[in-house]
Amino acid sequence: MFMWRKIFQVLGLIAALLSLLPLIAVDYWWIRIFDFPHLQLTAFTLLAILLYFFTFKPKWVNDYAYISILIGCFIFQFVKFIDYTPFVKVEVKDSSEHVNEDSIIEIYTANVLQKNDSGDNLYQEIKEQKPDLIVFTETNQRWSEEIKQQIGEAYPFKIEQPQDNTYGMLVYSKLELTDTKIRFKVDPDIPSIEAKVIMRNGKPFQLYAIHPTPPMPQHNPMSTDRDKELILTAMASHNSEIPVIVLGGDFNDVAWSDSTQLTKTIGKLLDLRIGRGFYNTYHAQYPLMRWPLDHILTSPEFRLKDAGTGTNFESDHFPSWAILTFEPELAEDQAPKEPTKEDWQDVKKQMKKSGIENLIELPDAIKDAGD
Repeated sequence: MFMWRKIFQVLGLIAALLSLLPLIAVDYWWIRIFDFPHLQLTAFTLLAILLYFFTFKPKWVNDYAYISILIGCFIFQFVKFIDYTPFVKVEVKDSSEHVNEDSIIEIYTANVLQKNDSGDNLYQEIKEQKPDLIVFTETNQRWSEEIKQQIGEAYPFKIEQPQDNTYGMLVYSKLELTDTKIRFKVDPDIPSIEAKVIMRNGKPFQLYAIHPTPPMPQHNPMSTDRDKELILTAMASHNSEIPVIVLGGDFNDVAWSDSTQLTKTIGKLLDLRIGRGFYNTYHAQYPLMRWPLDHILTSPEFRLKDAGTGTNFESDHFPSWAILTFEPELAEDQAPKEPTKEDWQDVKKQMKKSGIENLIELPDAIKDAGD
């Protein structure tokens, strides 16, 4: 029994350590990767507490010290993602009851998994839901041709950048696209797409579609490039003179991470997940290892009518979709918090680390933020 007690203690402390690792402010993949399975580590910590308490009936000081450490760790873990539960108020408020049809837009994102050759369920869902705007990621030439054959006629406006390196991207739209750009912000092989989308009511919004590299050894051993693209997108959103929607058909970053939170704050963006749920999109094939990796972030002019995840079509991601309403007259009711001096200091550090201080015009707030 003594041996099992020690084994439980070691396993519980490992779970606690892995949860705290992302607090270390370095970009190495083997640290940043533990931002992702936060839900699983939290569940493991709770299980360790319960099993230890009911199996060994603590009676020694070190037993209570161990349980106290795990309880403190569990509270830290839970607080980190409580915003993505119904225990808090929604950040993107529900749509008003009587909204003009011309102010409704349905958005859909899908990471197809380049090697996947099973798109039938995806096409069927798109044909049934009839979204106005779709962003596909991981699209090579084969996927590009197949998607065009399946749904191309219904989407007259397209931006296409098929690639064979799992970073191809397509934008399909029923709504007019203007000022379209395919940009390579951080790497000549990693595209992002920008466009002004003209809604049916004639009002434009700015679209940013991104697919940053993940902090993984086979992709990028550091999270620096991912964080660089997120910061550049956040700054573009911050400076936009029209409403913004940021679509990450694969952000390669979870909703609760510091980098995504900083992107939201600096970009003056809202997350429809907050107050509603996790909407886990990855990994579609492993139910016990899922987290929210695909994101739809909006400026406060938009409200939410409905949202969800899509069908399993043998990709490693579920599609993500949202039905939004454009209600700028109510934007002040859900205005995002203003960036603090500390937020701007974090941005400045990230920009220095990424070597992009001179790539974009900095607002006075960041110039005065110090180091």
